[in-house]
Amino acid sequence: MRVVIANFDAVTTVGDMRSILGAMLIQERDVVSEAHRPWAAGSLPDGLRVVSKRTPSADEWEALRFAWRVCAHVKSNTVIFTDSRRTLAIGAGQMSRVDAVNVALMKALAAGRSLAGSVAASDAFFPFRDGLDAVAKAGATAVIHPGGSVRDAEVIAAADEHGMAMVVTGKRHFRH
Repeated sequence: MRVVIANFDAVTTVGDMRSILGAMLIQERDVVSEAHRPWAAGSLPDGLRVVSKRTPSADEWEALRFAWRVCAHVKSNTVIFTDSRRTLAIGAGQMSRVDAVNVALMKALAAGRSLAGSVAASDAFFPFRDGLDAVAKAGATAVIHPGGSVRDAEVIAAADEHGMAMVVTGKRHFRH
């Protein structure tokens, strides 16, 4: 038996508490601090940067900001598609970025929604270009994700090939 002592007074933003084999797992709430002010190429919050050749348009910036906020509240391993005012499709809880896109696309089609002209957000980096290719094929014109894969250059090149704008955050959303 192990006894772990934790200072719960230091935990100010508890998001989830789960019991696992007689222990408690506590996950802090994922606070999206960079979402509280408008984004634009010249005034990005710390950690955000455009890595593609194309910079997001004003409408895409607004949609990416919204998508990143929504993404923080969805079960991890997700890719979501939004416009600037609403969520269009969610592919959550998938181990593969491609599978997450396919689930989102399936849900969008079932609801009679097109993802053409949308933006996408991923709570984790794209480990391979195939996930980004799937996002582009679904119809997104811009994407936001943490970045940090050993294959980032390949994924950024894919975004450039598709004419997409890509923003990396340097921070992963994590919700289980």
